[in-house]
Amino acid sequence: MGTSFFAHETAVIDPDCQIGTGTKIWHFSHIMSNCHIGEYCSIGQNVVISPEVRIGNRVKIQNNVSVYTGVICEDEVFLGPSAVFTNVINPRSAVSRKNEYQQTLVQKGATIGANATIVCGISIGRYAFIGAGAVVTKNIPDYALVVGNPARQTGWMSEFGHKLKFNSEGLAICPESQEQYRLGNGKVSKIKV
Repeated sequence: MGTSFFAHETAVIDPDCQIGTGTKIWHFSHIMSNCHIGEYCSIGQNVVISPEVRIGNRVKIQNNVSVYTGVICEDEVFLGPSAVFTNVINPRSAVSRKNEYQQTLVQKGATIGANATIVCGISIGRYAFIGAGAVVTKNIPDYALVVGNPARQTGWMSEFGHKLKFNSEGLAICPESQEQYRLGNGKVSKIKV
């Protein structure tokens, strides 16, 4: 474990963790064994990152988030306050199911809103946007906006986090970045210039 990151004195970091340069770990957070946390991440207060979790670079994890074994967060993911992941479909206190942990992949740039619950075994697409309080039970495509319980898609989002409005030709422009997007065959892609 290097010393090029900051950890508040109340944070607990178990052995064999890899923590990247510039990462900050705040009050009362617990980073469990064999985690890999990338560079320039922000880990808020009272966060639990379970064993063997993989966190990319420039990930922001807000207060009270639980990231359980089996979760992979790629670069630039945002996890809102009190968001939670699961790793077993049918947990029981008296039945050990550690051999049944399922992988959950949160792809680059995705946002998960406050108090959202992510049921294990799914993939959340690049730059997808999960609304606050949503309960996600299935795969979410790139750039999709989903809300509710269970989560339902209500639109598409730009990489800057703006709802996209597509014209009759299936084109949209992000109002902040001016980047263009195309909608076709139920998928959104950014137009490379």
